Amino acid sequence: MNFCRFFIDRPVATILMSLAIFMAGVICYPLLPVATMPDATTTNIMVVASQPGADPQQMATSVTTPLERRLGSIADVKSIESDTSQGQAQIFIEFSSSRNIDGALRDVQAALRAARSDLPTGTLDDDPQAFKLDGSGFPVYLLSVTTDQLTQAELYDVANIQVKPYLAKVKGVGRVEVVGSSNPAVRVELNPGPLYKWGIGLENIRSALASANAFTPKGFIDSHGTRMLLSTNDQAVKASEYRDLIVGYRNGLYPVRLKDVANVYDGVQDVYQTSYINGHRAITLIVSGQPHANTVAIVDGINANLDKLREGLPGSVKLTVGLDTSRSVRAALDDARDALIISVILVVLVILLFFRRVMTTVIPAVTVPIALSGTLAAMAYFNFTLDVLSLMSLTIAVGFVVDDAIVVLENIARHIEDGMDHYEASIVGSSEIGFTVLSISASLVAVFIPLLFLPGTAGSIMFEFCMTMISAIVISMWLSLTLTPMMCARMLEIDHGTGPRKGLTGAIVRFTEAGLDGLVRLYARSMHWCLRHTILMGLTLPLSFILLVGSVIVMPKEFIPEQDISLIGSRIQGDATMSFDEIDRRLRAVGAIVQRDPDVTSTTIFSNDKNSGQLYLHLKEKSERAPVATVLARIRKAVPVEPGADVMFWNVGGNSQGGSSQKNTGAYRYVLRSEDIASLTGYLPKMLGALRASGQLVNLSSATESQSIAAYVTVHRDTEARYGITPQLIQNVLYDSYGQTIVSTIHLPLTTHRVVMVLGPQYRTDPNMLHQVWISTSAGTAAGGVASNLIRAKASTSGTESTFASLATASIQNSLANQISGNSSSGAAVSSSTEKMIPLENVASILWKQQPLDVTHRSGYYSTAISFDLAPGVTYAQGVQLIQDTLKNTHAPEGVLGEFTGTAGDTTKVMINALLAFAAAIAVMYIVLGILYESLIHPITILSTLPSAGIGAIIGLWCFGMPFSVVAVIGIILLTGIVKKNAILVIDFAIHAERHDGLSPKDAIFKASITRFRPILMTSLAAALGAVPLIIGHGYGSEMRAPLGVSVLGGMIVSQLLTLYTTPIVYLWMDAIGKWVRRMMLRIGKLFQHRAMPGSMQNQS
Repeated sequence: MNFCRFFIDRPVATILMSLAIFMAGVICYPLLPVATMPDATTTNIMVVASQPGADPQQMATSVTTPLERRLGSIADVKSIESDTSQGQAQIFIEFSSSRNIDGALRDVQAALRAARSDLPTGTLDDDPQAFKLDGSGFPVYLLSVTTDQLTQAELYDVANIQVKPYLAKVKGVGRVEVVGSSNPAVRVELNPGPLYKWGIGLENIRSALASANAFTPKGFIDSHGTRMLLSTNDQAVKASEYRDLIVGYRNGLYPVRLKDVANVYDGVQDVYQTSYINGHRAITLIVSGQPHANTVAIVDGINANLDKLREGLPGSVKLTVGLDTSRSVRAALDDARDALIISVILVVLVILLFFRRVMTTVIPAVTVPIALSGTLAAMAYFNFTLDVLSLMSLTIAVGFVVDDAIVVLENIARHIEDGMDHYEASIVGSSEIGFTVLSISASLVAVFIPLLFLPGTAGSIMFEFCMTMISAIVISMWLSLTLTPMMCARMLEIDHGTGPRKGLTGAIVRFTEAGLDGLVRLYARSMHWCLRHTILMGLTLPLSFILLVGSVIVMPKEFIPEQDISLIGSRIQGDATMSFDEIDRRLRAVGAIVQRDPDVTSTTIFSNDKNSGQLYLHLKEKSERAPVATVLARIRKAVPVEPGADVMFWNVGGNSQGGSSQKNTGAYRYVLRSEDIASLTGYLPKMLGALRASGQLVNLSSATESQSIAAYVTVHRDTEARYGITPQLIQNVLYDSYGQTIVSTIHLPLTTHRVVMVLGPQYRTDPNMLHQVWISTSAGTAAGGVASNLIRAKASTSGTESTFASLATASIQNSLANQISGNSSSGAAVSSSTEKMIPLENVASILWKQQPLDVTHRSGYYSTAISFDLAPGVTYAQGVQLIQDTLKNTHAPEGVLGEFTGTAGDTTKVMINALLAFAAAIAVMYIVLGILYESLIHPITILSTLPSAGIGAIIGLWCFGMPFSVVAVIGIILLTGIVKKNAILVIDFAIHAERHDGLSPKDAIFKASITRFRPILMTSLAAALGAVPLIIGHGYGSEMRAPLGVSVLGGMIVSQLLTLYTTPIVYLWMDAIGKWVRRMMLRIGKLFQHRAMPGSMQNQS
């Protein structure tokens, strides 16, 4: 039974099925997540650990490395990178893309629990925390909190207690980081002079502070059936409650109070943080999305109740949005939707131009919204996002989905013109062309199948694009074989010369008819000439192939086109000698300069590092300002170069590094790694100097480039033993002096504050103060001081005093102290005798040496990442070659290896994988076409059209000055389908004419070319015009859309000029080769048959 006839005879069923497809898309459209690009992020988890006061090398050894060992044993981990700076470690774990993010997070948390026994006890600020991390590594939203009345500590509590939980609970948010200040704390800044005068050790001060703040259960009293709870004022909350704390008694009766030996005030735990919004002091909350999260949905979720949140804040507190990445996403999607609508209009106008009848135009035009709507339903089924690339694919698919309907309609119309009635012509015409439509669709799907298996980020992007196109192709094929024949049987209008011939409409009809007839006659004459000069025309095929290969090799390449999203990033990296106050001053100075730029609307500044800081500059709308490259050049020129720090600016819309540290500021990364950190850090300045001298790379930076001056304390163990001092005791004293030691926790109803002990700023900023550090030989936990959770060592005492005797002595000392004071005990552990104080320099030597400010690891090796951008006019290939030559010419130490990662690594892998996938696609197409046509020869004829499409795309990119990228690869893949589609139309007709009409190959291919010229011209023009809106747009996302449009348009122009003539010639050559092969096979068969015959039979013959 004729497949199409079933639907022709059942119009109601056909309409309802088509309507169901359309409604499915309408229902699914609002459910599609919205994003800038397809969900190509890998599964990334970030682990953060904090150890206040720890230097990078020590923390890398004691914290980062044990964590990496545990995390490295988790299944499906692709890579582990870590960045350890002073007091903080960040570990980035990348899992395979197939790994579920929630399962990966559970495994990471289990590994962190198992690693607790490997970590230092008591010195970590908190247990290591794990967060889901968006693969882009870039925040989604920045919200700044400002006030003109509250202190920074009070403002931090507002941000941390009220604002942060609100942001964290929004669906899709992965992490909320509060920067610009830190947890409120009572700061005890010690003065070593009075401490030495009174003979009070630092450990005794620490124990006194810990004992003064207790918050433990007290129990209850049961009396006559009534239960009464017990509570006390055992917590000291404010600095004023600590100042009069007695820390010792001297000269028998004199109490030494904390205010006598320290400056005690209400402040913050970490003073090395700052943030500004448009020049005003602020606290900034950095919101990062989870992997696979919807950017627009996150921002909408935040903004939904932001006004209600403002109402619940203190009156002087203001919330200011410093960054909203959804703004450019929404604008890019709006522009992409506009391009899609324009494409549909242009395609419908092309159909109207050729058919010149409204009802006839409606038949193929109605398939466009149905097919696109059905594709949206398929996208929802596959959990795809509505993004720039998917809308681009839908825009290009407009030409695809209408092609099949045009081919079917044109074939049915030809039979009606030959005298058949509409019903019969619809059955016969659809039956004839059905196999052709199936062949076209199957071969188109075959193009995309190998691309579905590409690995990595490019594979994720390709998968969504290819599945979207496959869905559109399959739905289009279904509609062209069901809805189109049914509508043709009832609605098709054929102009038999009786149409309008007067007025404007008549003039347009006559003009288009004359134009099309003229084109057909011109093509017929030129075809006659080409068929007489087959060798000359055939030479264009190898020439185009050679030109294609050569142009791909020399073309500039990039991974994904750099976009303008109205956002500029900046980083100030100070050298090892730069103080935090100086970094803060320079951040404010740079912020003031860039804020004066006419295209900058807001500036957000923050720093949570002692010698670096970051800025984000929000620009005006794209249509209201100069291009981002111009703004960047202007800002770089305006910011003066000052010694001691590098200031780097970059376009945030450029290629991202992925889940790596934000300290990498360029679009490309080159990672050096070695087992020896000394050889790595020693070689890095040499390589960076050579790369900077070349002038071919800009924004060169490395997180480990800066070296810090470190004081290395070498303990003389024999000497310390004579004084009864241990290395642990020395470590405790140094940590108490310089580590911002957390000695106690203050528990409040909604949060916790800290008590921090450290030397005063005038002492801890003076390197010579190390020589004045004194160690108490009786230090350790003073009697009664048991409230601290930190493990401390006590100097050994002579004799074998028993535990009981020690407790007895402690009791006597405490009793004596309380009696002398004349008041009730403050709860502090106090000493009543002067302690013996030993200078640190008596038991240790102090050496000064350089040490990295950052220690980074990659895959278990010490590593350092060099981030960079390409200078104007420098291609990616040239940049890669420069780095490889520099590594060789600068004689890298043995064991130092390098590799490209991030965008640079992806670009190389993508180009190799794309070539392999393209070759696989050609092989799959050949197999499919061979099966459909039962021929080994004719698939080659169809595939011979591909080089011309590729060279046309390359020429188009070259004319517009666009590099070769993943988007251009997509364009070339689409071209192979479009051009091959046209070849199938000609070959299929020629084979039918040759086999059923008895025509010679030359006459058959000539008739096929002339007969199919109009539908080929129509479908090619529809596909070309469908790409035009992608080129002409200049809004957000145009940098992504333009290369695709240019590739398709350039390829269509060049390929149509060539393949309309080369396809018939290749067909004749392949036919001749096929006949020659068949004759040779026949002769060989006869020869073997003759040899196999018995001798008598040979004689008879």
